[in-house]
Amino acid sequence: MVVLNKIYTKTGDDGTTALGTGERRLKYDRRVSAYGTVDEANACIGMARLHTGADADLDRMLSRIQNDMFDLGADLATPESEEKLDYEPLRITDAQVTRIEADIDALNAGLQPLRSFVLPGGSEAAAALHLARTVSRRAERDMVELAEQPGEHVNPVALRYMNRVSDFLFVAARVVNDNGAGDVLWVPGKNR
Repeated sequence: MVVLNKIYTKTGDDGTTALGTGERRLKYDRRVSAYGTVDEANACIGMARLHTGADADLDRMLSRIQNDMFDLGADLATPESEEKLDYEPLRITDAQVTRIEADIDALNAGLQPLRSFVLPGGSEAAAALHLARTVSRRAERDMVELAEQPGEHVNPVALRYMNRVSDFLFVAARVVNDNGAGDVLWVPGKNR
């Protein structure tokens, strides 16, 4: 259980923050940046939900994703360690990936196949979901960059999950754009 009685601790005033293992890292560290961008993507999903709330099924799916994104942040904030921790670290699981894939498939079932790339926009809800999608892609890039660093490890299931989040957000944007009828399609070279 998390208990936050005092919001400021002053321990980060020196430009460092604590990981779940207790290790302190600079606030621009790649690991901190990765889970910070996951948090930013989660906030974008929260903003998108302000525009998608009329669709109860979609809102439930987005709510689950937001909770999973906190799990993902906890996963990233607690790197694998040789040292024994006093608790079992929270990790993204295959079941979470399977669930989001099922949600993507359910949303995508009613959409016509695309014949062009989709520009971010259409309705307010779609634009907000596309913004969340692009921030999610950045979070995924940050996670991949972290995983490539010597001595760093990123849960491969967490990487798969993050990749599915942006896929979900793309499909959800099409759904809220009148099941794709309101999509703004890219016209290559239109303004030459």
